[in-house]
Amino acid sequence: MLRNKEVQILLLIMCSISLAAMIAAFFISISAFILVLSVSILLIASCYVFTRWRYREIEHLSSYLRQITSGNYSLDIRDNHEGELSILKNDIYKVTLMLSEQSSLLQKDKVQLTDAISDISHQLKTPLTSMMVMSDLLSDAELPKEKRMEFTRNIRVQLERIEWLVSSLLKLSKIDAGTVQFKKDKVIMQKLIHAAMQSVLIPIDIKEQTISIEGEKSVSFMGDSNWTMEAIINILKNCVEHTEEGGTISISFTENALFTELIIADNGKGIPKEDLPHIFKRFYKGKNASEESVGIGLAMAYSIIKSQNGDISVVSEKEKGTQFRIKFYKQVI
Repeated sequence: MLRNKEVQILLLIMCSISLAAMIAAFFISISAFILVLSVSILLIASCYVFTRWRYREIEHLSSYLRQITSGNYSLDIRDNHEGELSILKNDIYKVTLMLSEQSSLLQKDKVQLTDAISDISHQLKTPLTSMMVMSDLLSDAELPKEKRMEFTRNIRVQLERIEWLVSSLLKLSKIDAGTVQFKKDKVIMQKLIHAAMQSVLIPIDIKEQTISIEGEKSVSFMGDSNWTMEAIINILKNCVEHTEEGGTISISFTENALFTELIIADNGKGIPKEDLPHIFKRFYKGKNASEESVGIGLAMAYSIIKSQNGDISVVSEKEKGTQFRIKFYKQVI
């Protein structure tokens, strides 16, 4: 402590003032000299003791901070007394809590990243293995032309699946990172639905399903047309996939002072009750999911809608169908 220049200067000033006061008191009387000497000694001793105490407190804080840097967030230095050190302790404790929460979130993100990489590798493993086998078979010069065409077609299908998976993951990662700038344009719901329908018309036609659309032409919301179309297409694909041949898919939309609502419903197999809380999770595949399903379409739809001040919920009953209810709020809630 005494090696600190600030303390040395403080003691030097106090000693100089005390010395000057004692000299002045000496010329007055011996009693005054003794009194000034006693008071000076007490003041200097009190200052020394107080400074030493502050040094110990600061040393404790330094030790606490070193433990924080090493990853120990369990210590508690809160102090309910008044004073600068007490305020500093409480502020440091608040920062410690924030660092602890950030560390927990970071650890959670690492686990999620590990799980995501594991899921992605699992999704890519099957088509890659299939293509490797077929490419080996294609190298056989005696392979019949029909088989060669079949393997070539299958390889193309698998490549398209991988391309879709990679493209979807890139879109999701952009949304998660907050780098997507969603537009705030006026979107006419009827036009949006008809545009999204173009992507599912062929499978609907193949399964001879019926589509019904109800809603006023004036219904609209503020959002990004292209990204919202991506979300709706994924929901429509899910409905088409889980609706039997000859089934019905109904689409309706309304608008009020609070929100614009879009309802997409089918009369398909429905979603099992135990799967409902998880259908918007990435890579989750329910019991009724097809083998080609990746479990990423509904997760993307959820992220897109949520990022545009929207909300999506699902109601389903086994063998009676599923209803997706989407709301785009006019004000932030």
